[in-house]
Amino acid sequence: MLGLGSVGTDSERLDDHSDLDFFVVVDDGAKERYLTDLAWLEDAGSVAYSFANSVDGRKVLWADGLYAEYAIFTLDELRAGSYFGARVVWAREDAPDGIELAGRPLPPSPYDLPEYQVGEALTNLYIGLHRDLRGERLAAARLIQAHAIDRLLTYLDLTGAAARPRQDPFAVERGAERRFPSDVLPLADMVPGYERNLEAALAILAWLEARTEVSTQLADAIRSVAEQVRARRIS
Repeated sequence: MLGLGSVGTDSERLDDHSDLDFFVVVDDGAKERYLTDLAWLEDAGSVAYSFANSVDGRKVLWADGLYAEYAIFTLDELRAGSYFGARVVWAREDAPDGIELAGRPLPPSPYDLPEYQVGEALTNLYIGLHRDLRGERLAAARLIQAHAIDRLLTYLDLTGAAARPRQDPFAVERGAERRFPSDVLPLADMVPGYERNLEAALAILAWLEARTEVSTQLADAIRSVAEQVRARRIS
């Protein structure tokens, strides 16, 4: 059994609100049994709810409120995947040494460039405001207040502005408040909610302009669409 996340090598994050993320590595031929027969989970306590959330794993809630997400892998499957911060919680005597490091390293991304993140964020704002004008506020909110924010978080990581490393290489938003204080990233202004896509977009645009080179033409285009959104509100 390999613990991951706050029950892996990053255990200082473990608190009353943590869930349990783990891998169970089994013999060839045993995977299906561990996925379908939950008796081994019942040994830890009464299971209140569980469902298969992928072909490899399940989510489970025990009656005492403990919650977990787990996957079942054979050793070959484990070696074929990429994972981060694993810790051996328990192993049979015949388990191979270094099993917590058996996965493939995460491949470098060709998009890990600050200018790429800026371009993506700006175009998210432009397209998002147009969707708001069309009446697609939810789609607009996701582009402006979710996708663009992810790009800002990645931009800060790439430019060395984070107070601490990312806690999850697959989810840039995890621990954002601990990594970026409000004077570095004013999230309350940038994620004000469903009704305020206009304010969010202008706050993000101003933040980018204060920190990096922004295309004047694109900034003007974003502000032009923002004024159309404002006029639509008034009318």
